[in-house]
Amino acid sequence: MFHGGPGLTGVAEGKLPAKWARLWSFKTGGAVKSSPALSGNRLFVGSDDATIYALDLADAHKVWEFKTGGEVQSAPLALEGRVFAGSIDNSLYALDAATGKLLWKYETGDKIAGAPNYVRIGGVTRLLASSYDFKLHCVDAATGKPVWTYETGNYINGAPAIADGQAVFGGCDGLLHVVDLATGKQIKEVEAGAYVPGSVALTGGRAYFGQYENTFLCIDLKSGTNLWKFHDRNFPFFSTPAVTSDRVVFGGQDKLLHCVRRDTGAPLWSFPTRGKVDSSPVVCGDKVVVGSNDGRLYVVSLDDGKEVWSFDLGQAIESSPAVANGRVVIGCNDGCVYCFGAP
Repeated sequence: MFHGGPGLTGVAEGKLPAKWARLWSFKTGGAVKSSPALSGNRLFVGSDDATIYALDLADAHKVWEFKTGGEVQSAPLALEGRVFAGSIDNSLYALDAATGKLLWKYETGDKIAGAPNYVRIGGVTRLLASSYDFKLHCVDAATGKPVWTYETGNYINGAPAIADGQAVFGGCDGLLHVVDLATGKQIKEVEAGAYVPGSVALTGGRAYFGQYENTFLCIDLKSGTNLWKFHDRNFPFFSTPAVTSDRVVFGGQDKLLHCVRRDTGAPLWSFPTRGKVDSSPVVCGDKVVVGSNDGRLYVVSLDDGKEVWSFDLGQAIESSPAVANGRVVIGCNDGCVYCFGAP
């Protein structure tokens, strides 16, 4: 799923190779802004050609495709033998992971751009999807029937993060919302200072996220207080952060990948690219993987922010990397999905 787990912390298991090669690419009919989801030997990804694809991870042969009524910028969620993804056609789709057959479709009042997330309550799996209809929707994963909706004051662009029985997300109303997953009732809302275009990373009772007025924040969810702020230059943050035991890594529209201390927000390093970094970084072992609008995929040292390797894909990368078993898969605005790993 997007950013690796319900908390959206962007930390992948295992190690990345010392040497890199492009293993394959797969061409779709539109820009790939969706972030791939890896599950076993399959990968699932959406495209602006209004299609959800299932590919074999080994050689990129197409297992199936499913056509929706609009662009698919949402990262798919692969769970319990099913694939869930939102579309710009205002719908959340549930597909059979093996065949791509439609199981159900849930309609919202406007487009779904962010990835769905999930929670299990009393042995029942529920999905959460945010929409431009100002609402967070909770539906039964088996049937697509609504459980509850929570209404905010404006568009919700990112995916909801989930931990400790709570869903946490920001939106264009400039608030951080904390919602009880069992009931859909508000626990609290916290001023974010500006609208929140991306997703929150959630761990240790704290929410980490950037906003449109050029500030990155750490919020204590219990007290609702802002523990620290990071502000470097006057550029907004769309990237969802990766959070390790002691560091937070995030991209900015200032063309930099930033790394700060998790406890204080004090800067540790920044890595320059030649374009906006709206892609959400993934930490794997001692390395960080991220795409940039300069068209390059970067692998950077987590320790000091030095470049380890990069590859020029030629067009902007808004997709975020999926990392598993020493491989990195990412979409590109040239319409392709790319896989990298040891040669």
